[in-house]
Amino acid sequence: MEDFTDLINYAKKIAAETDKVIFEVVSGEPRFLYDASLHLVKAGGKRLRPLATVLGGRLFGLKEEIGVRAGAAVEILHNFTLVHDDIMDKDDFRRGVPTVHKLWGENIAILAGDLLFAKAFEALLKLSDYNVGHKAIVKAIKELCWASVTVAEGQALDLSLSRLESVTLNNYVEMVYKKTAALFKASLCIGAILAGAPDEELSKLANYAVNVGIAFQIRDDELGLVADERKLGKPVYSDLREGKKTVLVIYALSRASKDERDFLLSVLGNEKATKDELKQAADIILSLGALDYSNKLASEYLKKGLEALDSINEVDSEAKVLLRKLALFVTKRQY
Repeated sequence: MEDFTDLINYAKKIAAETDKVIFEVVSGEPRFLYDASLHLVKAGGKRLRPLATVLGGRLFGLKEEIGVRAGAAVEILHNFTLVHDDIMDKDDFRRGVPTVHKLWGENIAILAGDLLFAKAFEALLKLSDYNVGHKAIVKAIKELCWASVTVAEGQALDLSLSRLESVTLNNYVEMVYKKTAALFKASLCIGAILAGAPDEELSKLANYAVNVGIAFQIRDDELGLVADERKLGKPVYSDLREGKKTVLVIYALSRASKDERDFLLSVLGNEKATKDELKQAADIILSLGALDYSNKLASEYLKKGLEALDSINEVDSEAKVLLRKLALFVTKRQY
């Protein structure tokens, strides 16, 4: 049994330092706009992406303080995507609190997201105040720009796939790569870029990140069906109500009888579906062996990611150990 105590303690330390930087960068008037922008930040979250940035930088000798400041930029961008995702998905809760658009309305929520998007790049530009070279900052900004574009493409794919009856595993993996794994990859690579890591090592780190990111999203999809709603922080079965074609849904639809398939399709994306109907749909998906299939698939991606990590020529062995534990932690979590 893996002991995650050192990872968790370090993550808490980095999260606290990251939040200080976020509150420093995301401040101004009118107050209500900034309150809305910081709402989900104050609600908590694991701060996995800033942790990844710090550890990705430490692998190649980056000072922790610089990694934290760069990680804050990634976390600000991540929160921008959450605010806008909640509007599109019509979700009422996130991290156990009402979503931004539920409290401030959609107009202010859109503006809050826009503000966070701009502040993410401002946070990276501020690295020039900490003796980080302009070339490294520009390269880091390019990476964050790439991630921003790719996440938008992934969200568009997610929306389009929800409207299709027939979706392949390749469709799903492409969507997950763009929507989830890309930002995790950018998180790690930004830290490594600022440390001056060679392109060959960046490629290995990206391989680790993409595979772990896909495994992470598969696990997240599983938790949407089997987790305790109070611990999950958002309504269970919300993916079913939104019609999301998760790997579990794709597998179940390929194995279902005609009656089961017809029922699943009648529930998926049906905003009027009752909690009992959603539970029945979840039970059908699980009864068809979808959870075993998704667990196996996640394990395959995790293995590829850890092999890529092992191949990296690091200068900080502790950072490598923590990145291995991070991969295991995010793909095995039980809440």
